[in-house]
Amino acid sequence: MRTLLIGLLLLATLMGWWLHSHQQPAEAERFSVGGALGGIPAEGFKRAIEPRSFRFPQDHGAHPGFRNEWWYFTGNLRTEQGRHFGFQLVFFRTALAPGEPQGASPWRTHQVWMAHFALTDTEAEQFHAFERFNREAIGLAGVKAEPFALWLDDWSVREQDDGWLLSVAEGDLSLTLKLTPQRPPLLQGSGGLSQKSAGPGNASYYYSIPRLRAEGEVSLHGQRYQVSGLSWLDREWGTSALSEEQTGWDWFSLQLDDGSDLMFYRLRHKDGSIDPYSAGSWSQPDGSLIKLAADDVQLDVLEQWASPKGGRYPLHWRLQIPGHGLDLRISPVIDNQELDLIIRYWEGAIEASGTRNDKPVRGQGYLELTGYGE
Repeated sequence: MRTLLIGLLLLATLMGWWLHSHQQPAEAERFSVGGALGGIPAEGFKRAIEPRSFRFPQDHGAHPGFRNEWWYFTGNLRTEQGRHFGFQLVFFRTALAPGEPQGASPWRTHQVWMAHFALTDTEAEQFHAFERFNREAIGLAGVKAEPFALWLDDWSVREQDDGWLLSVAEGDLSLTLKLTPQRPPLLQGSGGLSQKSAGPGNASYYYSIPRLRAEGEVSLHGQRYQVSGLSWLDREWGTSALSEEQTGWDWFSLQLDDGSDLMFYRLRHKDGSIDPYSAGSWSQPDGSLIKLAADDVQLDVLEQWASPKGGRYPLHWRLQIPGHGLDLRISPVIDNQELDLIIRYWEGAIEASGTRNDKPVRGQGYLELTGYGE
């Protein structure tokens, strides 16, 4: 989700919403989530087949030849007094058809957008989640690379000085952050090509900026809090990814206090087995990178949480990378960080503690869980 898979599921759902809202019933019934997520893409879209050359800042912008694309920000923030907030802001673009629409009307567009915003207030044990939808026409939503600007209505991330200004508000809740990259973009997978299931093109182009310094303000229920912390950006675009056997995934991002950054996603099959295309990376303070395959990471569920809406989510984990001496216990800052929006999934702030080569290490990050609440 920041992984390709949660993005595809959300975008497929959005496509269904859009088609049902704007077409006749007979046309709308032709939509299927399975078709949108499967390995056979709609004719005319590009596919992620082989590694490519990345260029920045151009690749912060859109790649409209591919069906799906997203910009995924998460982060952990604290006040000077130590009050903690977690946040998620994600923008999804999907193309309903390849190419450009026919006709001169400014309302015509193949591009539709969705955004999710969530805020965790740890002290109050409250979780707030919102969503928005719009088409790209007449500037209602969109992205441009230079200067960088990403928006859906008044939710936005825009270039400012040496970083980006994130601004989002909903009701009496708002978040404004200056995000400053601390490291260059990190290419995930094989040179930025992240294979998610068997078959050519069942992949995404994927990069991350795992450390962005965050400084700004949270406004909540009439109170304002000056905050700072770290944010994480995941960027992906592609056209197809899933196989019929895949049913869900567990995605971890961790910023450890030794200066390293860990990302790992575990793909699950319908029979409960782990997909061999599970993968990740562990970037080191000296700039070196450890690529992680499915067998490199051992994940054990320690405790589950029963959602009041149904389903059980594994929220407490032991994560080990035996070949590199890492042993972590991972827990959410609060249990209920479930988004009950156009689809239902769990994504929230987490804390980690344990050892690396027998020395204490702690961290913070985000966890995303899908396929449990359905």
